[in-house]
Amino acid sequence: MKKHLLAWAVTALAASSALAQTGDTLAKIKASGSVSLGVRESSGLGYTLGNGKYVGFHTEMGEIVLSDIRKQLGLTSLEVKYQPVTSQNRIPLVQNGTVDLECGSTTNNATRQKDVSFAVTTYVEEVRIAVKANSGINGIKDLAGKNVATTTGTTSVQTLRKNERAGGIDFKEVYGKDHADSFLLLESGRADAFVMDGSILAANISKAKNPADFKIVGEVLSVEPIACMLRKDDPAFKKAVDDSIKRQIADGSLAKLYDKWFIQPIPPANVKIGLPISDATKAAWAAPNDKPMEDYVKK
Repeated sequence: MKKHLLAWAVTALAASSALAQTGDTLAKIKASGSVSLGVRESSGLGYTLGNGKYVGFHTEMGEIVLSDIRKQLGLTSLEVKYQPVTSQNRIPLVQNGTVDLECGSTTNNATRQKDVSFAVTTYVEEVRIAVKANSGINGIKDLAGKNVATTTGTTSVQTLRKNERAGGIDFKEVYGKDHADSFLLLESGRADAFVMDGSILAANISKAKNPADFKIVGEVLSVEPIACMLRKDDPAFKKAVDDSIKRQIADGSLAKLYDKWFIQPIPPANVKIGLPISDATKAAWAAPNDKPMEDYVKK
């Protein structure tokens, strides 16, 4: 009997793997009764409360997408396996089938579109600079000779260097292994500034021991569309994900989710991030699309 069970398990695993390789994620989900959701541990759009509990705007939106897919497939239940990802491993884990849908804080850009696909944009991010309130730093021009932190695997400091106002300004880059670690570099004084997505900066400041000790300053360095990520060449799965997000936009549930996670007090400290929805995000919701960030650059 045990041999039969083992053989069945091996066969099921092989079938699931084969379906993943062929890019039919809906068939893989239906056959296995499970799905892997890529989540973040310290992002402004998703984070962990510990003990395997993941929350946040993008995490909860991804859970609703998977619930809609469960209904579409006629499944009575669907096991959601939460897979923490980092800026370094998120794309390989989607490509190799470990993660079926990643809803973290990933920018949709032309380079990444060569490796993965993106759902319609659900948040338009502004890259900003966070500093200590008493630092005297008020923008790019004040970063000369300073240590500037960013998170390994992200493009924020490259964005800073490309800014027209950064010409001739020499600063040293220091790297955190994740966003929480990067903010710790700023909090501990090992960095003078932290360059990152505005929502991530605001979330980390709200969770600091003394939020008033920090502020976001200076120019908007870039505008980037954030979207859930999935494997390439799987049009049926992409349509299912997009249809759910468009439904959440149309019936107002995505706006309510935004209010829950960016305007109202959130766990674990029961503090408000206080980040009203931007005009750029409103525009993305008004005309859902999966355009990369290059299309947002003013021409």
